Amino acid sequence: MDIDWAGLRASAYEAMLKAYAPYSRFPVGAAGWDGSAISIGCNLENVSYGLGLCAECVLAGNHRTRGGARLIAVSVCDSRGEILLPCGRCRQVLYEFGGKELLVDHPTGPVPLGDLLRDAFGPDDLAAGRT
Repeated sequence: MDIDWAGLRASAYEAMLKAYAPYSRFPVGAAGWDGSAISIGCNLENVSYGLGLCAECVLAGNHRTRGGARLIAVSVCDSRGEILLPCGRCRQVLYEFGGKELLVDHPTGPVPLGDLLRDAFGPDDLAAGRT
């Protein structure tokens, strides 16, 4: 499957322009593709720092509300358009919607999320506790 990484990065950049980052002044945008459509998200800060939302979390919510299928590829960028890698929390959120096969934009080329989040806790782990 061909992924338009340039288009995905452009969508992440457009999302970044809508970020609400008055405290850190570090706007972030994220874009995800499910094979048919792109979903976007931007970071949303809060004066109570711990309540802020990362761009990837907003992306996941927007993707879910539009009825998107499993994510195939994700790109995240800063205000310069430079690729950013998701933090640990966001990797876990993205794992929920794309699994270990989800391709994450990386400066050296796309990397499967499973390589960035080894031995992740996922939905299959819950089944083991329901015996």
